[in-house]
Amino acid sequence: MGATLVKEKAATSMAIGYIHEFEMADFRNFGSPLFTGNVFNPFLIVAKRWGNNFHTLVYTGPRVEQFYEVKGVHTAFDINSNVHYMISGTRNFVGIEFNKTFNPGDFDLVIRPQMRLGLADNLLVGIVAGIPVSREDERFSSFVRLIWEPPHRK
Repeated sequence: MGATLVKEKAATSMAIGYIHEFEMADFRNFGSPLFTGNVFNPFLIVAKRWGNNFHTLVYTGPRVEQFYEVKGVHTAFDINSNVHYMISGTRNFVGIEFNKTFNPGDFDLVIRPQMRLGLADNLLVGIVAGIPVSREDERFSSFVRLIWEPPHRK
């Protein structure tokens, strides 16, 4: 769910949206209960193109977690910023993202080098690593995104 504003002359776009997640039990306790809580996540995204190859983006908003067994909520605030270099003539890029989470009395930063490769006209793969600045809550991580886009209109 969301809304978008695009200013082509300024090479800038903004979007607001909302993600609602239903938290499920971990695999050891799966099914008892099935759902353990909710995550409410309204967000703002601002993106800017700088010339033909460089793009920046900021994704920000609160993340409110409500767990069924515990009364009350836990709120954190995320600010994720990135810069990508688009490879001319392709939909491929290399870039880096900085995921910052502000909790009451705590700050976490994960650096995410990443790249995206086009496999076909509407199929791409993203490869991302996660390097935590502090190993307090996270360890080194990585994941792959499989990105399918509807066919492009000509």
